[in-house]
Amino acid sequence: MTGSDVSPADSPSVSPAPSSFDASASPAFRLAYVPGVTPSKWVRIWNERLPDVPLTLLAVTPAEAFGALRDGAADAGLVRLPVDGDDLSAIPLYTETTVVVVPKDHLFAEVEEIWASDLADELVLHPLDDTLGWEQPPGRAANERPETTADAIELVAAGVGLLALPQSLARLHHRKDLTYRTLNDVPQSRVALSWPAADEAPDLVEEFIGIVRGRTVNSTRGRRAEAQKGQKQPRKDQKPARSAKPGGGSRTGGRPTAGKGGAKSGGKGGAKGGAKGGGVGGSGRGKGGKPRGRS
Repeated sequence: MTGSDVSPADSPSVSPAPSSFDASASPAFRLAYVPGVTPSKWVRIWNERLPDVPLTLLAVTPAEAFGALRDGAADAGLVRLPVDGDDLSAIPLYTETTVVVVPKDHLFAEVEEIWASDLADELVLHPLDDTLGWEQPPGRAANERPETTADAIELVAAGVGLLALPQSLARLHHRKDLTYRTLNDVPQSRVALSWPAADEAPDLVEEFIGIVRGRTVNSTRGRRAEAQKGQKQPRKDQKPARSAKPGGGSRTGGRPTAGKGGAKSGGKGGAKGGAKGGGVGGSGRGKGGKPRGRS
């Protein structure tokens, strides 16, 4: 597992990730990521919004990813689903296209798309670090499974079998003598953001959740900010009820009385009432004289 500091501040070296988070240290955010996942866009947004909080990237293998979250080496991780346990939370981010890697002179290189059934007679490699979770891999199985995806790529280049994998991994292991084509009717890899499960995610994790979900700079505080906003909403709903006044009455809300007060209520209130309500509380005539709808 390797680390690289991508914060704006220069760092002479990168120290190994600590086994547990030191609350007394300056704020920092450690993000693990598996091969094929490119966190650069989200890291750039992080550095723009939180320039005083360094973000450290930890490159991990799929086998190391969940352990890094559990032992505190990383605060969150960009991983491939499924998550192996209830002690980790996860938010699915996107689903990758599955492709098959073939030599450039292979027959499949002449077509745009391939179906799983097209591989029935082909030797299809299934490395031990496979990320697609096959129930039954297509094609003919090799006598031995390659240790890694990189080993499988070398075998394909040597003309020994084909390899199905997520498109991002095909790009990562690009070679001039190989190409890949979309493979249909097969499992796909889903990338997710994962972190240790808790009643409430830490503030920095919430910040990163907001970034990967595309929240604006004013809403990146996450669910906590949304909850606070929701608590203020009832006051707005109650405001019209508090300022409502009885229709047709005096300013104090009492019933019109005879004499001076009654004249004001009957004249002014009656004109309005006659125009709107057909003469309730007055002479029944509005500005236009007789109420509409009568002959």
